[in-house]
Amino acid sequence: MKATTRHKLKWILFGTVLVPSALALAGFLYWQGFDLDAQPAASAHSTLADLDFMRNRVGETRGRILAVVSSTPHFPGSTRKAGFERTELARAYLVFEANGYQVDIASPRGGMPPMRVDEDLLAADHAFLNDAATMHKLEHSLRVEEVDGAAYAAVYLVGGKGAMFDFPDHPGLQGILRDVYQSGGVVGAVCHGPAGWLNVRLPDGRLLIQGRRVTGFSNAEELFLIEEARQLFPYLLQDQLTRQGAQFEEGPLYLDNTIVDGRLISGQNPWSTWSVAEAMVRALGHVPVERRRSGEERSVAVLDAYYREGAAAAQRMRGAHADVDRRLLLMHALIAGMQGRVMDAYRMQALARP
Repeated sequence: MKATTRHKLKWILFGTVLVPSALALAGFLYWQGFDLDAQPAASAHSTLADLDFMRNRVGETRGRILAVVSSTPHFPGSTRKAGFERTELARAYLVFEANGYQVDIASPRGGMPPMRVDEDLLAADHAFLNDAATMHKLEHSLRVEEVDGAAYAAVYLVGGKGAMFDFPDHPGLQGILRDVYQSGGVVGAVCHGPAGWLNVRLPDGRLLIQGRRVTGFSNAEELFLIEEARQLFPYLLQDQLTRQGAQFEEGPLYLDNTIVDGRLISGQNPWSTWSVAEAMVRALGHVPVERRRSGEERSVAVLDAYYREGAAAAQRMRGAHADVDRRLLLMHALIAGMQGRVMDAYRMQALARP
């Protein structure tokens, strides 16, 4: 074999086998450095008794709260799944119950609503699913038309893409929201849930959200996940809330952003669920039962510090909390990288180091 041929083969071998193998090995070793396996998943057998805030629940009964979920299983004319987000129901439901409120669940069609299956569940999510009484309520959700709004101190609209289709123009839901708000009650929603507020008019003809500070699943969040969202949805929530006269307040992608405007309380995305529920309890006149924050929430707080105060502040907060959810920190680093924010991606992955 000629020397030149051997030379070419050497470089072909180097370029097609050795370099990719070396990069793959380096990537594997880099990923292993995060020691993600050291963070076990929440037990699928968790019960209400395992939750600190449920063990310390308020003994008195303070009233009733209605949680409303979507009945729409798919995008109209499509097999793309819609439904409601179970974490957005489960976490708020348990906060309300821990603080002395009986919670009823309703949906436009009644019965078992289409629940979106999540993968990253906390102990509270599993406890909700494992509680027979709670699941009976969910499986036999009330039809919205059958609900008397006068019976409730508050209404909480659960998110999920289905809400974009069956919440905005539902006259029964509009009536409940109007009645509860007019009687001095609290109206809350999270993620896509504020779609139910879009067309609610008060007795004087004004829209409930006109001139009010609100948030919800943002255009940036929607379009990052679904590039063709403008074609698939009849509207984007941020756009429509703004068109209806609301003052939309947007936070960073997929981080807690809860807006309280009097008795109107909204959260931007699923990571806002805990704070929306606890803000609703405060708006009802009570201090929420103390609750140990999850690793997911601590990670969200670290990332919030990053965006508000910079990398150094985030690192200080990260150093004070060993029990963060490192997978969530890495997810945000990946998002930053996909958006071309290279330095943000680099700094965020550093926050995920053990």
